[in-house]
Amino acid sequence: MLEKPLITVITVCFNSAKTIEITLKSVLAQTYENWELIIVDDCSTDDTDSIVGQFSDKRIRYLKNEKNSGAAISRNYALREAKGRWIAFLDSDDLWL
Repeated sequence: MLEKPLITVITVCFNSAKTIEITLKSVLAQTYENWELIIVDDCSTDDTDSIVGQFSDKRIRYLKNEKNSGAAISRNYALREAKGRWIAFLDSDDLWL
């Protein structure tokens, strides 16, 4: 049986404490299980990091920029870290059904 390809989901966030939990739960609820989620935090000053920290799934990686750099640089950072064959972008205030 062929292994299903790894999908990399990239989420860039900034002060997303109010929305990031439901976003992460929507990824975890997917039926396709061979994925990694790379979250790049662009120097949030709210509780985004503590909310993401509540998720202990080994497929989730949480990275923080050293300085606020904007969405494009943050996405490129995540792309360099990605290991998946396919890339999907999911904003921190969106969800997948």
